[in-house]
Amino acid sequence: MQPGNEDSPLHEKASKLADDFAEHGPEAILDEIENLLPEAWREHIARFPIAAILLGFGVGIWLGMKKGDELIAAGTSFVTSAAMANVNQVLDRFGSQNA
Repeated sequence: MQPGNEDSPLHEKASKLADDFAEHGPEAILDEIENLLPEAWREHIARFPIAAILLGFGVGIWLGMKKGDELIAAGTSFVTSAAMANVNQVLDRFGSQNA
């Protein structure tokens, strides 16, 4: 990271997404992905859900074949982060009851 990039819009968006992920779990990531889609795409997906599912399935298979190891590593990291966020919430809850 270069000095002075802390105030960039990308850094702010990533920081907000990380905070949302810590607070709401994986739902925050899925909501953000949904927000990335243009409105026209959302309308097409709503109108043709089977085609959207098949397209997503095809892209998933293609990505799995080309980037399988990276996707497994990213998925493992995603699941681990979600689990640790839940463990931290439980520990905070029990810690506040014992104090």
